[in-house]
Amino acid sequence: MSKKVWVGCLSVLTLIGISVVGAQGQTPPAAAKPAAAAAPGAATGAATTPQARVDSTPKGQLKNPYKDTDAAVVAAGKAVYLHSGCNGCHGGGGGGGMCPPLINDIWVYGGDDDTLFRLVTLGSDALQAKGYSRAGMEHVVGPMPPMGAIVPTDDDLWKIITFIRSQYNGSAPCKFGCPVDAPPPGGE
Repeated sequence: MSKKVWVGCLSVLTLIGISVVGAQGQTPPAAAKPAAAAAPGAATGAATTPQARVDSTPKGQLKNPYKDTDAAVVAAGKAVYLHSGCNGCHGGGGGGGMCPPLINDIWVYGGDDDTLFRLVTLGSDALQAKGYSRAGMEHVVGPMPPMGAIVPTDDDLWKIITFIRSQYNGSAPCKFGCPVDAPPPGGE
């Protein structure tokens, strides 16, 4: 069996295990309240699934209602990140593993809130099918699986993204995606 097929099988088994654990009554951490006056498409009012949020929000309008300086939201995001199994591929602190790190300044599809939310929800294959293309390069073992059915709510996904942003250790101008006129990360 090839390494790629083996990793794919392992990924599927991990997702099944996460789903089983969730179905056994484990609940994600208590929700923190989103910031007031959130932008269109943000987690406001009743929570919905990440997929429903993507389906109901035009491209480019998803905005994170949280700041990565809010310790309670960062802690809740880390708990959901771990509970959802993100650490199985990206490491416990987002520093990478068999998949790319989430805390450096290389954003494979872009570092803006909208793109990250859609990437996690849809997975990389469906994101590419919607017209997105790679903007950066990292070592990737396989495609990002769609996690929209694993992460319970859109609010939980915003907290995961907040946790990831809080761990960022790349260049400051690239925290939300490198500006078009910026030199490539690493001075290449």
